[in-house]
Amino acid sequence: MSKDTGFYSIIDYTVDGFDTQREFVEAFAEIMERWVRFHPGYRSARFHVSTDGTRVYNIVRWASEADYRHFVETSDTDGRMAAISGALESLSGTAEPRMSGIPTYTVVREIGPGPQHLDS
Repeated sequence: MSKDTGFYSIIDYTVDGFDTQREFVEAFAEIMERWVRFHPGYRSARFHVSTDGTRVYNIVRWASEADYRHFVETSDTDGRMAAISGALESLSGTAEPRMSGIPTYTVVREIGPGPQHLDS
């Protein structure tokens, strides 16, 4: 399996139910489309929702840390943050961020599919 050398921002929120999850994903998908997806090095944004209705993860993939840093330095951060605040205020329920510090990561190891190894 090829090694993923991408750079990720993982955004984690606690929400108060399935409706809020759905609204959150719609609002943040719009933010990604309007404010992020056209920047060089942007690869994708995946939204994961917990099956119990309490969490939403937004995993944003960049080609490299340098691309992410360039985005941070050159994008309209004030406008994007205002859009995020507005999106959170528009939810019918509540959403609270669970990140501490800068939520950025690199992949250090991945285990892909393959044959079962039997210990002798």
